[in-house]
Amino acid sequence: MLFDPLTLRDVTARNRVWIPPMCLFNVTARDGVPNDWHLVHYGSFATHGFGLIIMEATAVVPEGRISLQDLGLWDDAQIDGFRRVVDFCHGEGATMAVQLAHAGRKGSVWPELPGYPGGVHSVADGGFVPVGPTDVAFPGLADPHALTTEEVSRIPEAFAAAAQRADAAGIDVVEIHAAHGYLIHQFYSPITNTRSDGYGGDFEGRTRLLRETTEAVRRVWPESKPLFVRLSATDWTDDGWTGDDTVQLAAELGQLGVDLIDVSTGGNVNVPIDGGPGYQVPFAAEVRRETGMATAAVGLITEPGQAEQILRCGQADAVLIGREALRNPGWPIHAARALGDEAPLPPSYIRAAR
Repeated sequence: MLFDPLTLRDVTARNRVWIPPMCLFNVTARDGVPNDWHLVHYGSFATHGFGLIIMEATAVVPEGRISLQDLGLWDDAQIDGFRRVVDFCHGEGATMAVQLAHAGRKGSVWPELPGYPGGVHSVADGGFVPVGPTDVAFPGLADPHALTTEEVSRIPEAFAAAAQRADAAGIDVVEIHAAHGYLIHQFYSPITNTRSDGYGGDFEGRTRLLRETTEAVRRVWPESKPLFVRLSATDWTDDGWTGDDTVQLAAELGQLGVDLIDVSTGGNVNVPIDGGPGYQVPFAAEVRRETGMATAAVGLITEPGQAEQILRCGQADAVLIGREALRNPGWPIHAARALGDEAPLPPSYIRAAR
């Protein structure tokens, strides 16, 4: 099943081996525009046969960046840089997605890469004041500005405007980043959202920002193109967001026009996670089973047989190969050979099939 196509709305991915969004922090010009590095990085995945590639967290406003070296779609001037990458990957047969994001209180930090100081990127050094549902900081990071009700209400339109730019760049799928402790996750988790206005309080209030963002994006995103949402299915702590909450929210998102839930976990608070191979897959399976929605599974999926089993057992509709793809961009070729399927090779690589 790994190499069966998957169609959502009018978009068909050639197989179910997908690249998840992974922060790269390589926009060295700090202008949000993909450069040669991104062309080679994403182009390699397309050439080696991945079915769908989700480009990394892409900020919808400048102050929504994790680091100053994030991608962005807050300005029309950024469209052509994305189109260049997308056009090449399309030419190699890949379906292209982008994850639209706002870092919230986890913004304005140095890239988590060797050679950088780490920690907060101060305003004096070119950084910015992060924002959040409250003024409580993520441990070790800067105190955020607590968004006013009016400021929160403007965020969905920033996502919608970025989605329109993604469409202009030829992107096939938009994913709303609502996971890993970034802004939208900060709002729906009871740990980080202690607001008393219409964007806080009970489940309905805390999930309001995501629902409004979904509605705003779906209004402008072409009906023919799928919309994904990435959720953190649990905060891994008893007083936080839970798998049952995720099922309820996923069902509501499906009613709002979301086509697939990209199921991850954690990131909102610092708690130990006992991760192992496929440790997040049961959450994707639960969402799929309880809501009937398509899901994608991610999290230490490394072996072809493991990935195939996830699909055959009905736990997900696609698998996201992250760290293993960084180690081995030719993973789809390896998987096809291991499973006795036809390797998804471009003509110039045909010798690799033997």
